Amino acid sequence: MSQILTSHLSAPVPPLRSLTMTFDNNGLLAALLGDHDRHLARIEQKLDVRLKCKGNRIAISGTAAQVAAAEAALAALYRQLEHGETLDGPKVDGVLRMMDPANEPRLPLSDLPAIRTRKGAVGPRSAGQAGYIDLLARHEMVFAMGPAGTGKTYLAVAQAVAMLTSGKVDRIVLSRPAVEAGERLGFLPGDMKEKVDPYLRPLYDALNEMLPGETLTKRMASGEIEIAPLAFMRGRTLAHAFVILDEAQNTTPVQMKMFLTRMGEGTRMVITGDLTQIDLPPNTRSGLADALDTLEGVQGIGVARFANSDVVRHPLVGRIVEAYDQRYAAAKEHARERQG
Repeated sequence: MSQILTSHLSAPVPPLRSLTMTFDNNGLLAALLGDHDRHLARIEQKLDVRLKCKGNRIAISGTAAQVAAAEAALAALYRQLEHGETLDGPKVDGVLRMMDPANEPRLPLSDLPAIRTRKGAVGPRSAGQAGYIDLLARHEMVFAMGPAGTGKTYLAVAQAVAMLTSGKVDRIVLSRPAVEAGERLGFLPGDMKEKVDPYLRPLYDALNEMLPGETLTKRMASGEIEIAPLAFMRGRTLAHAFVILDEAQNTTPVQMKMFLTRMGEGTRMVITGDLTQIDLPPNTRSGLADALDTLEGVQGIGVARFANSDVVRHPLVGRIVEAYDQRYAAAKEHARERQG
């Protein structure tokens, strides 16, 4: 009986490498490790490396690529702590996501853009977010599209708050189409604020994370921060403002044109939406889709497109979005086969 040799079929095993990092601040090192070394364990699991802390040193072992990724991640996280930031699971996951070779960012980790607010720096947690933050800094008008949980609205609000508190704009205007009520809100109970608040709650939530409650209340009372349904934008010119239109997929082309032409001197605009979540009546074209077909490529306008890999909510959210996308893709393919 002939002997079967399989060794030549096996993939070559990359050589292992070891590296030791030294940290000069034991207090920051403890925060880097996390309670019961939970941050260290997270890095080991995500990057498939071995980490061992002894004294003020962390030893890393793995393949050359794994060791380099872990070294860069630890250095970036430690740098955040040096800048006075705190670490939690999502922040660690964000840096590790940036290290994924499949989603490698355009900039080195040390040069990634960040939005500076008084509550701390808001940095990217995915390659898509890094590009988006860069667009927000460079363009007067930015369209951001993608699934829920990619940070489209959150980062836009962060940029708006940063520009307001630094005096670069005089006010923030946040808007959404109240599509579920057809923007005819009279049948709802309460005064106008009570009628529209349920539709604008996500914008309040984002603001509450950026500003202390008392400061937010004062700025809203003074008119520096305004939250209003899209229908209230008609006939206005918004100058020296940061204006955000959220859930823009639920505008009509007429509404979108109306909104975009509210832009005045010194104003920035961000339009966010998800073209897979359109709630308009059947056979009604989305104003967001229409605007992109018309305006993409126009000087001064930036377009950010997020993918499922940019979802930075609970990991299960990303898997849910992916499962729905696969189901819809299969349904479309089945329909094409039946028509063929």
